[in-house]
Amino acid sequence: MTRHMVETHAIDGQKPGTSGLRKKTPVFMQPQYLENFVQAIFNGIGGAAGKTYVLGGDGRYFNDRAAQVMLRMAAANGAKKVIVGQNALLSTPAASHLIRKRGTDGGIIMSASHNPGGPKEDFGVKFNTPNGGPAAEGVTEKIFEATKTITEYAIVDAQDVDLSTIGTTMLGEMEVEVVDPVADYALMMADIFDFDKIRALFAGGFTLRFDAMHAITGPYAKAILEDTLGAPKGSVVNAVPLPDFGGGHPDPNPIWAKSLMDLMFSGKAPDFGAASDGDGDRNMIVGRNAYVTPSDSLAVLAANATLVPAYAGGLKGVARSMPTSRALDRVAEALDIPCYETPTGWKFFGNLLDAGRATLCGEESAGTGSDHVREKDGLWAVLFWLNILAERKQSVAAIMADHWARYGRNYYSRHDYEAVDSAAANGVMEALRGKLKHLPGQVIEGMTIEAADEFAYDDPVDGSRSEGQGIRIMFIGGGRIVFRLSGTGTEGATLRVYLERVETAAAVLQDNPQHALSAVIAAADGLAEIRSRTGRNAPDVIT
Repeated sequence: MTRHMVETHAIDGQKPGTSGLRKKTPVFMQPQYLENFVQAIFNGIGGAAGKTYVLGGDGRYFNDRAAQVMLRMAAANGAKKVIVGQNALLSTPAASHLIRKRGTDGGIIMSASHNPGGPKEDFGVKFNTPNGGPAAEGVTEKIFEATKTITEYAIVDAQDVDLSTIGTTMLGEMEVEVVDPVADYALMMADIFDFDKIRALFAGGFTLRFDAMHAITGPYAKAILEDTLGAPKGSVVNAVPLPDFGGGHPDPNPIWAKSLMDLMFSGKAPDFGAASDGDGDRNMIVGRNAYVTPSDSLAVLAANATLVPAYAGGLKGVARSMPTSRALDRVAEALDIPCYETPTGWKFFGNLLDAGRATLCGEESAGTGSDHVREKDGLWAVLFWLNILAERKQSVAAIMADHWARYGRNYYSRHDYEAVDSAAANGVMEALRGKLKHLPGQVIEGMTIEAADEFAYDDPVDGSRSEGQGIRIMFIGGGRIVFRLSGTGTEGATLRVYLERVETAAAVLQDNPQHALSAVIAAADGLAEIRSRTGRNAPDVIT
């Protein structure tokens, strides 16, 4: 086995974002592209010598080949050990748990999350730090700087490591331990939730449909929901992870999980429906004739947390990303606990969780989690709901009705304009910035603007400041519009518009969200001039 130092040159555009580096798969497959970025990770974190890492991914196209490259590079850089999921598979929350449980020096996760997979679709690589969470900005900046100065990378000549067999082998001087990707995660879930109560729920005839969307959560859901908890066989569908996710879009929302939504709003609906995404960190919750928005789901989990054994003693605090609806704030106020508003990106929750300031956290983009790991966790959210349903013995619709009656309803929706010309999208934001100071006091669509700003976050733990995190328009009465450019796509820009209106009158709590938000939607288009500036007459995705 020979170690080589391969000459290379810097490649533009390898700046990792909040979820690592995401590009089209053919870009990652270019000569030296993956190798450069992996070497930049090792260089940026002070070297790999003597260190132990976790490695795994969501099984998308190129996952298996990339894993072999990373193992050979880790060995060449002097790593002591790599713990890798069988067949190079690990859900993102399971990887976070392994990093924390084994006390490793971090981990590399291969995923582009909810983005499509395949030979011409998306691939991604991100580094998670020893706390199990995504690398903070200080670390990603060092990695990016390393991508700009790299002149060589280290790799060994070797046969592929057998990743199909659980056990330990050696790659030169480096130990490679192949582990069951599900086992440790399943044990953790059994420690958090009341599995006996959930088993009794299924034994009593409760029915479930979990759509794994041919993504990584399939094996986890089969093992836990069907094999351990007794959900009827076949409750988990699309359970086999495929490199192209079966040609679908592994994003658990009503658009991409349409077959599940159609079932749940039909006469053949089971009691409960759920879905998870490409790498297993997002979720969708839906009851019979009752879709639960991610923002409402987070609020319901917080309101019912003491029904779950791990949270029976109460919550230290809760946190939500700024664009997420303020339904959680109402629950936190009632519980008399802190509610933190952070920028989008799970790494911002990490400081709060590590400092013991928050227990539950979540984002409107279908991500919820707690202090059990440092990533959002799709299957955890599903089990949380099942635990609540087992305790309360009510339907999802009844739980939501009770919740709105107590706390009011935050009507909420997100409108996505995808692959917008970057110049046009930035033009929308710049024009809005120019209007901000003049907006308070103006009346639009019958609503009075109370405040308008561009969100900035001062981290209460480390004192860091993050600016330019989205433009907020707040109305008297609790309504909001938030405009933000997303960094999760791989081409053009995604303009996200978040719309919110608060209703407390019981007679109208059951309105259709798009109808209830009609004035807010019209105000958003008028303020941002979306149609004239982007040429788009309607959003591509409404959730």
